Amino acid sequence: MTFSQLDRAARGRLRTLSKETAEVVGKHLVMAGRLIDTEPELAYEHAQAAVRRAGRVDVVREAAGLTAYRTGRYAEALRELRTVRRLNGSSEHLAIMADCERGLGRPERALALAASDEARTLDDVARTELAIVVSGARVDLGELDAALAALGHVPAAGTRGELGLRVLQARAAVLELLGRTDEAAELLARVDASALGSALGEDDEDVVVYDLAEGADDLAEGVDDVDDAPTGDVSSGDPAPEHAPTDEPDAEGAPASDGRDEARDAGADR
Repeated sequence: MTFSQLDRAARGRLRTLSKETAEVVGKHLVMAGRLIDTEPELAYEHAQAAVRRAGRVDVVREAAGLTAYRTGRYAEALRELRTVRRLNGSSEHLAIMADCERGLGRPERALALAASDEARTLDDVARTELAIVVSGARVDLGELDAALAALGHVPAAGTRGELGLRVLQARAAVLELLGRTDEAAELLARVDASALGSALGEDDEDVVVYDLAEGADDLAEGVDDVDDAPTGDVSSGDPAPEHAPTDEPDAEGAPASDGRDEARDAGADR
């Protein structure tokens, strides 16, 4: 049988739903998380199936935002992550929101988010992720020296582990653009490729395990058939909200250069 896990915090958010609905939504969230790196479009469909059943739950809208981001739906991702921020007050996805602005061709707005009071509330990891996005936004504007400077004073968390490797890769990319190829090569030589593939496989008592083999046909039907899905939180009887109003255009922007993969990968592993 195939199993996956949902952490206790996410499970707690689903307690406002009926037991049956929470079980289905939880499975869709698990599938979205499992597929986001390998099959992001299918992950997006699972997230949308969860939204149709539990559109008022923050972790559901978070999944919708992250999968929209990974599939290049930057305007939609911005709307969803703003909704998450309104629902739970968290600014943890500010770097992804800024990168969405880049994807929509608005690097100046990405820089404005990075300079906001909200950005100053971020922890060291999130500040490092934001620095990578800021560097990319400076590249978009042709400000290569500023792009390099943005990566020059990251918090200590940005010098260690996988996040530190992404900072090195971002620095190397800017150095290449500046024509400083020897320095770029030196940085890349320090990147241990095996570290990028390392993962912790710890057991945790604060997780709930779903049997994704059981009821797999019903789960697939939930992705494929919009009309058969309930349109709101079953426990409350309320309809699921439409996307939050926004003054942003719905047109999707072309992917921005340098820094997008780093910020995206940092935000997606939720």
